Amino acid sequence: MGDLGSGRTGMASEVLGTPSVRFVEPAFSDIIDEQYNDALLASNGSEGRLLIDENEDVIGLAFGEGATWDAGALHLRKANRTLIERFEATDGEIYEENREIWAGAVNEYYNLDLIESQVPAIEDMNPDRVGMVEDLIAGFWGDLKDCTCLDCCCGSGVGSLVLQRRGITPLAYDNDPNLLALGLTRGRLDPKRTMWIDATMASRYTGNVPAGLGLMIGEINAFNAPMWEQIVWELVSLTDMALFSVGKEEEARLVQQWTSQRGRSVEVIENQRDPIYDRWICSVTRD
Repeated sequence: MGDLGSGRTGMASEVLGTPSVRFVEPAFSDIIDEQYNDALLASNGSEGRLLIDENEDVIGLAFGEGATWDAGALHLRKANRTLIERFEATDGEIYEENREIWAGAVNEYYNLDLIESQVPAIEDMNPDRVGMVEDLIAGFWGDLKDCTCLDCCCGSGVGSLVLQRRGITPLAYDNDPNLLALGLTRGRLDPKRTMWIDATMASRYTGNVPAGLGLMIGEINAFNAPMWEQIVWELVSLTDMALFSVGKEEEARLVQQWTSQRGRSVEVIENQRDPIYDRWICSVTRD
């Protein structure tokens, strides 16, 4: 949860030009919820900071004075007219920042809180797996680099680690805070590019990017198949090419069915690199 007791220094406060900042949204996943416009409106302070991006769209807003500032992350939802009118009534300043930089600052704020509030999971990464995953990605994507790749259900970050090593910028997300805390504290996950969210709603938090990765996305059964179908489709719909690994052939065939029915080309391959993980691979591309 976001730190509602005191402000935090970091990139967000630097961008807003405040000594510290406290976001009114309790958790990163809440920044899409318009009810927090009202929470920001109710915050104290006679001064304002309005943040716009390179297209002059509002992406952040803060009210406060002195060392105490409350802010709202508005790059994934709209600021209502009442908020803008309140800003206009303050002794306010307008700042401009690149949208991606501000998004990273917001991510950092919540991930620093996650590290402080969550107990990291027990280390789950076999060092030998890093090389096997890197060989797997190289085999399908060759020399792909200098682009963004979504790391879906990233866990503690083995995929993100490999992507960074290959010159690809990961944007990672998962719904397990303990695994995220582990990856963040071990340096495999970048706090500016990691999101604690429900993967079935990924498109609410990011736009389209060239590539997507979903390593060992989970045990798929009759009970949870609808959830995994939504997770898979969210990733595929946001990317031009996506690579999934699962443990069983029947799981791979489900991924193949879900994506091919929606007009994607799918290749299913048994992977001999690792006897335990990533046994079956689905490579999904747009036609």
